[in-house]
Amino acid sequence: MAISTTEQAPAGHRRHEKYDRLVAAAQARPRLKVAVVHPCDEASLGAALEAASLGLIEPTLVGPRPKIQAAAAALDADIAGLRIVDAAHSHDAAAKAVALVNAGEAEALMKGSLHTDELMAAVVRREGGLRTARRVSHCFVMDVPSHDVPLIVTDAAINIAPSLEEKRDIVQNAIDLAHAFGIETVRVAIVSAMETVNPKVPSTLDAAALCKMADRGQITGAVLDGPLALDNAIDLGAARIKKIHSPVAGRANVLVVPDLEAGNMLAKSLTFLADADAAGIVLGARVPIILTSRADSRLTRLASCAVASLFAAAQRATRPLPEV
Repeated sequence: MAISTTEQAPAGHRRHEKYDRLVAAAQARPRLKVAVVHPCDEASLGAALEAASLGLIEPTLVGPRPKIQAAAAALDADIAGLRIVDAAHSHDAAAKAVALVNAGEAEALMKGSLHTDELMAAVVRREGGLRTARRVSHCFVMDVPSHDVPLIVTDAAINIAPSLEEKRDIVQNAIDLAHAFGIETVRVAIVSAMETVNPKVPSTLDAAALCKMADRGQITGAVLDGPLALDNAIDLGAARIKKIHSPVAGRANVLVVPDLEAGNMLAKSLTFLADADAAGIVLGARVPIILTSRADSRLTRLASCAVASLFAAAQRATRPLPEV
């Protein structure tokens, strides 16, 4: 039976129904074996423990044992039954967590109380890392009230100013993630400041090229359109006013932004102005990476674990990405 994850909220506040569905779907699958990297504060350790209690993950705690035990004591949590891999510090924890994946003892990584770049440096290391032929990228999976399904925004955390080749991988990673949710028709909007190709605006040229790459089979599994401005990507009325006729305009469920700055501002605008929640996951490595923030809500952290579980299940059912 699925356990409801809806948080207590003031009267009239919306339910997080899309995230509830994600968590319920993940609970129906085997527990994901997760190496939790440096869970040395109450927020990161508490998130891992709650995800475990809900049947989402089977955690291995990787970090300095005294700090992990101190965080557990602050939470009044019993971690006696959990595996702890002792590490000297955060960099060592990241290296040892990656080693667990390489040894087949973990199916995913989860960021604890360390910097993202510390974790990702261990992931993308050429020797002993988790690199594949695919570019690593980040997806925000957003529970937005105005959308019936989660809205994927990419990339807002890893690739600062991606090239066209890197954007191809960013798009494909997001498509693969959408299919893992069971989205049958993935509609990808390549977002810019306008919906026409303008040689003075490089992102519009990239958008046009990405759409042609999809036509030629270089990007698969989705319908692409772009460039599209944000309004006519997600609002049918705006698309009609601009006389844009496509299966994506006004109905996009994946938004590909020009660069990290645009993606970060879009995700935070949806969070703080549209009452959205943003679960985070990194794809393109050999295993999914659950990337959470100290500011994330309890439900957002659980949803991030659920997203990783669903993606890992889909990955197991298909061929894994080739290593490099």
